[in-house]
Amino acid sequence: MHSDPIADMLTRVRNAAFAGKENVEVKASKICRGIAQVLLTEGYIEGFDKIDDATGQGFIKIQLKYAFDGSPVITEVKRISKTGKRVYLAVDKLPNVVNGMGIAVISTNKGVMTDKQCRAENIGGEILCTVS
Repeated sequence: MHSDPIADMLTRVRNAAFAGKENVEVKASKICRGIAQVLLTEGYIEGFDKIDDATGQGFIKIQLKYAFDGSPVITEVKRISKTGKRVYLAVDKLPNVVNGMGIAVISTNKGVMTDKQCRAENIGGEILCTVS
């Protein structure tokens, strides 16, 4: 098992998208489900399902999304806050990813949300990753 489930999830999604895979499976956790929900809401993936297994932890099966020309919708995923160096930002310091064309995924006390939602609710948190 990878020591950083968020980095593992993001790497699997990035690699599967560039390889042209239809879907990818990642270990299930609350934070990974939250990130998948944000990606679904923002239109970066087609959908996701939780699949139970014998271990009880289960998997999240993510259906990737592609443009009409076959290129992946997710062009770049960058992990910001890591296990060795956590990055917490106030709402006024949140990044504007690709001049508003991308999103930053933030873990807050109200759950996982985008930078736009954080600005609307006026809350900061741990910046997990950026997606464009």
